[in-house]
Amino acid sequence: MTQPRLHLRGVVLPDGAARDVFVGDDGRITFDGSVGDARTIVDGGFLHPGLVDAHAHLTIRPDGMPADDADVLTHARDQVEGGVLLVREPGAVSHVTASLAGKGLPRILTAGRWLAGRGRFLPGWAREVDDEELAEAVVEELRAGGGDWAKVVGDWLGREGRRPSFRPETLAETVRRVHEAGGRLAIHAILAETVELAVAAGCDSVEHGTFASASSVAEIADWGLALTPTVGAVLAPPPPPGASAEVRAWSNEAKRSVREVVRAAWEAGVTLLAGTDVVIPHGRVREEIGLLASCGVPAEAALAAGSWGARDFLGLSGIEEGAPADLVAYVRDPREDLSVLDAPVVVVLGGRLFDADRR
Repeated sequence: MTQPRLHLRGVVLPDGAARDVFVGDDGRITFDGSVGDARTIVDGGFLHPGLVDAHAHLTIRPDGMPADDADVLTHARDQVEGGVLLVREPGAVSHVTASLAGKGLPRILTAGRWLAGRGRFLPGWAREVDDEELAEAVVEELRAGGGDWAKVVGDWLGREGRRPSFRPETLAETVRRVHEAGGRLAIHAILAETVELAVAAGCDSVEHGTFASASSVAEIADWGLALTPTVGAVLAPPPPPGASAEVRAWSNEAKRSVREVVRAAWEAGVTLLAGTDVVIPHGRVREEIGLLASCGVPAEAALAAGSWGARDFLGLSGIEEGAPADLVAYVRDPREDLSVLDAPVVVVLGGRLFDADRR
């Protein structure tokens, strides 16, 4: 079945040029005005590549509990309604998201299940392995997720103390195996030591990086890696009831450190990615974009972290000739006012106009 042809006129971001954008019946973008019978759905305003949530766990509910299949579908639709048309899921409870392609949902890059050391993650959530099992298991999860990404939990803040979960040589071999298989590796790394190990091993993206040192930030930039600081996930949770003075102090230090790391990363030229983790509700990566800006990242750079910059890093196009038509329209320029992201006037996914009332 052919798709209806669409026409949008507005200022195309990030280049800022006013253009007529057409969507052919193949669901792809063209700037060729010869596309006939196109329905004009936007005449004025700003046309923005679809937003990106680069760290969202669709298999987790907003209350922090594992989601069933119906919940996962709801989460994916919530993303589209918020203008989020590309989701990277760096770790999941199950493999259900790998089956969602082609169902009018966001484009999803899933890393399969989390890989964690034994007893080094939330019970029952991850595939737990010993050091010598990690490399093989990661390749299996890479394939189960579609071959783009795998995810390792590099440290955990449990009873065994705050320390890396895997040996340096294990991480290096794991990265080598993932790259050999054509994929990329994301790593949960909060501690400064774990970030150092992740960079030395060549992990493609550092998730959280809360206590990253200045030297690690510089290396992340030098090697062209990405950092997904999940600012909301660090700032939101209060210490648990009855927490010790040490835990409260550590939590406060994390909140201070993440802001410094984000600012330093932007200044160093690191590729920043916006990600909501499990704290910000699905479909509201705009909140994480705002938090990046609150850390001192200019609004346009914060937008890039949740749209065109993230799409480029993840291998997806923006508003370009021949690209899949995944775009969002806003009345005003979000570079000047990030609150505009709260109210997309049109969402087009794969060339089809998304109607929230018919979800």
